[in-house]
Formats: sequence, C-alpha cells, structure tokens
Amino acid sequence: MVKQIIILGTGGNCIDILDTINDINATLKMKKYECVGFLDDNKDKWGNKFGGIKVLGSLKSAVEYPTSYFVNGIGSSQNYTKKEFIISKTGLTLERFENIIHPIASVSEMAKIGYGNVIFQNVTITSNVKIGHHIIILPNTVVSHDDSIGDYTCIAGGACISGGVTIGKSCYLGTNCTIKENLKIGDYSMIGMGSVVLNNVPKNSVYVGNPARFLKKQS
Repeated sequence: MVKQIIILGTGGNCIDILDTINDINATLKMKKYECVGFLDDNKDKWGNKFGGIKVLGSLKSAVEYPTSYFVNGIGSSQNYTKKEFIISKTGLTLERFENIIHPIASVSEMAKIGYGNVIFQNVTITSNVKIGHHIIILPNTVVSHDDSIGDYTCIAGGACISGGVTIGKSCYLGTNCTIKENLKIGDYSMIGMGSVVLNNVPKNSVYVGNPARFLKKQS
C-alpha cells in the first residue's frame, strides 16, 4: 500500500524531502510514498503549490488527515531550539511520523532509529548509533560508531561526528563541523560551521572556531 506523506513546512529542506521521496520511488521502481501536500503556518501559502504539490493549510490542520503520515522539514540555525514546539502544533502522536531515508545513504543495520527522521543522500551512519526522533541529517555527514543523537537535532551537511559522541536534544551542528570522539554536546547548543570541537560543550552554548571556543549562551 502506498503511504501518503504530508511535509511540515515549505523551506529548502522541505523540497529536498520531496526530492528524496521521488528518489526512493524511482530506486524501488514502485510508488512507496506519495506526497499529498505541505502544511505551513503562513496563510499566504495556503492553496498554492510548492514543488508542484499543494499547501493544504496550517500545522494544526494535520489532524484533518487521519490516513496520512508526516515528516518535518522545519528547522534551521535560526529556529532549531523551537523545533519541538513547532512539531507539537500538529497534535499528532509520534507513530504518525515517517522516517525518510535517501536510498544512497548508508545506514548500519545495527543502528537504532526513532520516528520522523530525515536522512539525506551520502549520509553514513555506522554501528550502534542511536538516532532519536525528528532529527534531520543533511548530505555527506558521517555519524560514527556508538554515537547518540538527541531528539529534534539538526545536523548540517558534511559534519563529521567521531565515535562515542553524545549530542543532546535540539542542537544544531553547522556545515562541515568536526566533533572529537567521546565528547558530549549539551542540549540546545550550536556548533558553528567548520568548527573543530575538542572538548565537551555545555548546554545552551554556542561554540565556534578551530579549535572551537565558547562564543555566547544560547538565548
């Protein structure tokens, strides 16, 4: 049976999710998923088409589609700490969210993955990794053995997370950052693009540079 998918948001990640759904169907040579719409709280977008697919309404209207599954594309360096609240607007249970994994991502069978995650092309997830819920991992990222990624976290493209790292809830890891093995990144923290993290990062912190240093507390 084809799963109907509704994507939350209409930003750049959302069109990439639609593209990934199309790639999954093309690789399988069958229609596993059908994207039937987007939801966005911007009223000006309602009824218009995005990527050829209709914007159906607000996030709260998700409950009007009881047979559909959902995936979230909302989340950036500007709003990543609010991602949990944004998704909660739908009123949906966790099981209503689908994992969308690009067919050329490499995901170990020993990895454990929750609900509502997006894993884009050329991502590598190795053995004993634990991925929580509502996490987005952009292309060319490496998540090494025994890592743990907390719920609602955003990992930008080209990040390299060494083995045994714990990433907290609602974090943002910038493009091409590198995390040394066995470190902990606290909840709601941001790692700047290109940063090289050699020490633990406390929660609610922004770290940047090579080596990464404290910049400010996350507001």
